[in-house]
Amino acid sequence: MVRSERKRDLLHGAIGADYLEARMREGWRPVALEWERQVEGESAGKAAREEVPFGLRVSGDCLHLEENPGEMDALKSMLELMIQDISLTRVAEELNRRGFATRDGSPWNAAGVFRLLPRVIDVAPRIFTDSQWETRRKQIARVAWNS
Repeated sequence: MVRSERKRDLLHGAIGADYLEARMREGWRPVALEWERQVEGESAGKAAREEVPFGLRVSGDCLHLEENPGEMDALKSMLELMIQDISLTRVAEELNRRGFATRDGSPWNAAGVFRLLPRVIDVAPRIFTDSQWETRRKQIARVAWNS
């Protein structure tokens, strides 16, 4: 069964034709546009917007959330490093070394890792029950306590 993958790029300027052509060469096709503008005042009937939790993304049908594989890998790495009692500064450095970036594409820092601590705690039970965790846990134990 073929499944669709969705990706959301945050833009920091105008979109050029070269940007769209590069994405299409990578196999992506545009399926929606989201526009934003500044308005004066606050609309009383406007619903509050809530950010999608790190590690999740809006599904293709826009009706529910699904795991974002790249962000979940970053959360798993954070959890592994924290279990080893590594400082938040070193966790951020290791995430950057492994090629993980924040949602907005910037490098990790200790404050960014700290802000995600509630999210790491929230997803930890799901990570601990993952079939891959057993192998990872053994590797962590060897590194943390037997080195």
